[in-house]
Amino acid sequence: MATRDMPLIVHAAGSDEDLRLALEDLRMNRWFSARDLLLKTGSDWALRTFRSQVLAAGAADGGAIAAWCLEEPANPDASMMWARVLTRQALRAHRDGVDAERLRLMGGAARDACWKAAGDLPYDPVPWVCLLTLAQLPLDPRSLDPRYTGRHLRWAHPDEQMLPRGPWPLLWEVNRRDPGNREGHHRMREYFSARVGLAAAVDFSRWVASRAPLGSPLLMVPLYALVDDFRAQARGGSVGLIGFWSTDRVRHHARRARDDWFERVRPEACSLLDLNHLAYALTACGEPGAGLVFEAIGPYATNAPWRQVSEALCRDWEIEFRRIRKITFQKEPPGR
Repeated sequence: MATRDMPLIVHAAGSDEDLRLALEDLRMNRWFSARDLLLKTGSDWALRTFRSQVLAAGAADGGAIAAWCLEEPANPDASMMWARVLTRQALRAHRDGVDAERLRLMGGAARDACWKAAGDLPYDPVPWVCLLTLAQLPLDPRSLDPRYTGRHLRWAHPDEQMLPRGPWPLLWEVNRRDPGNREGHHRMREYFSARVGLAAAVDFSRWVASRAPLGSPLLMVPLYALVDDFRAQARGGSVGLIGFWSTDRVRHHARRARDDWFERVRPEACSLLDLNHLAYALTACGEPGAGLVFEAIGPYATNAPWRQVSEALCRDWEIEFRRIRKITFQKEPPGR
């Protein structure tokens, strides 16, 4: 049972012990556990997407994955992981401010790796998720789509004229393979935020949630956009904590995520990031139900959104997490 004073375990793998072991091996430049983990994951696309994302983040410079590709060049999991690694490196280089030519070369190498991975395992959504991630780079995003010239509508949405142009075909390719893929929709949100503007990302998030079925983690997407919106306004000095989070729009999206997602799925099937975003949103806007979310989180806190919000307020995020959890459990005792 969760308690208000339990320690925090901040680890990308959360409670996924198999993933934790594979990460430890990758950090020692060994790839066998990662291979076995992905093989065991099989066609559980949601789990494959999550695990491959975490593995790529833990692969450092990608040396172990490169060695795996050399050893097993026909292994589609190795190709997919190499696409993950190169995509992550290109995005990091962009954030670090590398020159345009270097970024173009890195983006092209990542794109080519994604195309190869998509050909090696055509029904895998992950290479298309990676292509959506690359769309955030200041490159022509149309060059990422291997089928661009043959598409009729290309980068306009056929049914929603009010939505901005963007890499919709890449999102459609993800959804063809894994309808409602969580990371794919977040990457699309990040594209709009990076290349079009925060308002477009907020509009996209609302649109996604309005179409999401019961039990879908896509009902959480607006809460991520709200965190980005809060940070942007806080940097400009135009918003306070209570004034932003006590609005009707925050309560609306927090209630929908609680009632139509969290309360309809098994806690162990929930993304820890989603749970932490929901716990914050519910407590920040004063809606009930955060106690059960904190119970589902257990000791496995994620620094998002706590760090992003706390940094805007010049506070320590772990202290804030413990404080809010303690207050919540006083109001909503665990195990009730």
